[in-house]
Parts: sequence; C-alpha cells; structure tokens
Amino acid sequence: MFVSRVALDDFRSWRQMVVDFEPGLNLLVGANGLGKTNIVEALEVLSTGGSHRASSSAPLVRSGAAKATVRANVTDDDAVTTYEVSIPVRGANRARINSGKSLYMRDVVGKVPTVTFSPEDQRLIAGDPATRRGFVNQSASQLLFGYYDVLQRFNQIGKQRAALLRQIQQQRAVGMQSAGSADSGFDQPAYDPMAAAMSGLEVWTGQFIDAGVELTRQRSRFIDLLNAPFARIYRDLAGERHHAELVYAPSFEEVPAYGEHVDDEGLDGEGGMESGGTVSGRGVSSADDRIRLAISRHFQRIYPGEVAQARNLIGPHRDDVIVRLNGMNARDYASNGEMWTLALAMRMALFEVIKAERGDDPILILDDVFAQLDESRRRQIVDFAGHQHQALITMAAETDMPQGLEAHRIDVADLVASQNADHIAGSNGAGRNIAGRNAAEGR
Repeated sequence: MFVSRVALDDFRSWRQMVVDFEPGLNLLVGANGLGKTNIVEALEVLSTGGSHRASSSAPLVRSGAAKATVRANVTDDDAVTTYEVSIPVRGANRARINSGKSLYMRDVVGKVPTVTFSPEDQRLIAGDPATRRGFVNQSASQLLFGYYDVLQRFNQIGKQRAALLRQIQQQRAVGMQSAGSADSGFDQPAYDPMAAAMSGLEVWTGQFIDAGVELTRQRSRFIDLLNAPFARIYRDLAGERHHAELVYAPSFEEVPAYGEHVDDEGLDGEGGMESGGTVSGRGVSSADDRIRLAISRHFQRIYPGEVAQARNLIGPHRDDVIVRLNGMNARDYASNGEMWTLALAMRMALFEVIKAERGDDPILILDDVFAQLDESRRRQIVDFAGHQHQALITMAAETDMPQGLEAHRIDVADLVASQNADHIAGSNGAGRNIAGRNAAEGR
C-alpha cells in the first residue's frame, strides 16, 4: 500500500494543492511556514480522524473557508482507491470512498494507516496526560475495531452530562435565591426543573459509565498490544540493561480492580442512586454489572464536587499512560536523550503492531524530526525508514538530511507557486484536478 496522490482544498494554509508521491522515500523540502507539515498532517487526519496538532477540527480549515477537504489516491495491489474527508468548521466530519455515498468518519478511519514521528514526540514522555491520551486515541483508532466510534460516543455523552451538571448547579443557585417564594401564597408550578435535570443526569450517567467502561477496556487492550514491542525496541535502541514499559492508569479504576468481582456487600439489596447515579435493580451478578455498580457508587460519593465544579470528575477523559524506565516514571527521571529514545520506541512499536495486526505496511511520516535529533538517532530513524514501503519526510533544509539517503524530492515552494498561479487563473480546483488526472492516467 502507498499513497500516490494527495489533493487539498482549504486545508490549513493550502487553498488548493495537488502533490504526487512514489513508493519508498519521499522528501518534502521547504522553508518553515510554506505548509509542508500541513500536507502530511492532512494524511494523519484521513488516517486517524484527528491531528496531534489540534484538539478540534476548526483549526484545520483555512481562515475564511466553510470546510476543508482532503483527498488521497491509495494504490494497493495495482488497485487505486480514492478516499475523501470533508472537515467543516462546525459539525461532524464526513467521508467518501471513490466518490460514493456520504459516510461517517468512522467508516474510513484506519483504512490508510499511518505512523507519524514529529518534533513534539518528546511530549509523549514529558507532557501532560492529554498528550498521551491523544497518542492512544489516534493509534487505537487505526488498530481496534470500533474504537473511534466508542470514543466519539463517549465524548458526546460527556458533554451532555457536563451540561446537566451545570444546569443543576444553576438551578440550585436559583433555588437558594427564591427559597422564600414557597411561603408567598402562590401555587408553585407543576414542572420541577431540578427533578427533570436529576432524572436526566441519572440517564446520562448510565450511558457515560457504559461508554467509559468500553473505552477503558479498549485502551487497556491497546497498551497490552504495544507494551512488549515497545520494551524490546527500547532495549535495541538504548542497550540491554534498560527496561521500559507502559502502564495504563485508568480513571475508572474499578474496571481493572473489579474485572472479575467486587465485594458482595450490598450487591443483593435494592440498587438505586440518590444522586448522579445509574445502576438500580436487584440481583447484580455479572462482572459487568458489578463494575458498573462500583463506578455508580463512586459517582454518588463525588456528586457534590461534580455539581460544584460543573464537570465530570472521573472517566476516560482523565486517563493517563505512565512511561516507566528502569522502574521509575520517565516523566520525572529520564534525561532529554532518554525521552527522545522512549518516544521513538513508542512510534516504532506502533508501526510494528499495526503491520502485524492489519497485515498492511503503515505510511511512515517523519515530520521535520532530523533537526531535533543527534546523529545517532538520525541514523536509527533513517535505517528504520529505509526498510518501509513508503515514507514521507519533511525538512526545512536538505543539509538536515543524513548522508546517503536517496529520496523522491518535492519542492514545497513549487507547490505554493502552482497554487497561487491556479488561483489567479481561476482554476477549477484540486478536487477536479485529482479526478481529471486519474482519468488521464487510466486510474
């Protein structure tokens, strides 16, 4: 599998752009600010459903445009498939395959697997938990069936639940201000907004728990897949005496702790939740029910704090992955060089796992990484890239290129000049160009 062509409309800095790639090494060379990183970022979005550079879709759309479009021709066993993703400023992303019917984003995520090495990779070790969650989300979306879907569902449920917590907080404030109105002699309205909000919270909490448990289990499975190759690759890079591991730290601690059972105390009595809860009924028996009941009780305990802060205090949105080096938290104890090597090992392990699990070689993306690394680590990445079916490499200056690296060279300044010329001439656009060129080449 390799990407033969990418076309962008209104993506980041690109108004319209078409670029061709070849199997093997492809080198995108251009000064900073020309948009070379935006090109490979577009492939990352097509592959994973998101970007490690943005927490939402809005920054991916060129200023003043309503939506961005990414198209890619992917060649696999001499068959060419065109994947298309539309990214609106507001609303859900949509996709198409070979100009077919409109699809959900989940229908194309992982179809074109990629692994990206970037200058920000050191933050996988030194950064905050959100950075590591982002890595897990993008990676697991390509590997595990249904991961992207449950992640999106969990995020939507979380927003609804947080909105209800804010509503309850506001209703409490209003109730305190009008506490004396009950003695005014006037009939109170039959509709009780607080009771309605509490009833809604119970429903959304149940859904939040269900989606959160599923997401926690998927993340645990992903870390299990990654751990062994990560440890082995780090030893290969740093030496046999070093041991690295990934430790999943879920916010829903009840999932691993009560995976098979919980204490029997109270499980056979009436369930029910006084506030913020969800599980009710008699005779809880399955492991899943026991986990959910334990989490529901946790929500009961923290309910006052959640209302006070108007946000979800526990759940997979607060997960972390701890990177350990020789038994210690690498975030606190690893040197700068060790952090880079750990991050490289994580990316290389991901590449290996995707290849093993899916049977496809991921597209390797090296985004301006050579300038950040010493000669030894440059050589390690070059050796790795040289053995892959396709690699896309961006760099600001060819002097950053390690000696002996042969690649198909693309001058990004030429792409910018072509874009500007097409705009002045009133070009029909990159979307038509890709279809027209496909026809001209018999694709």
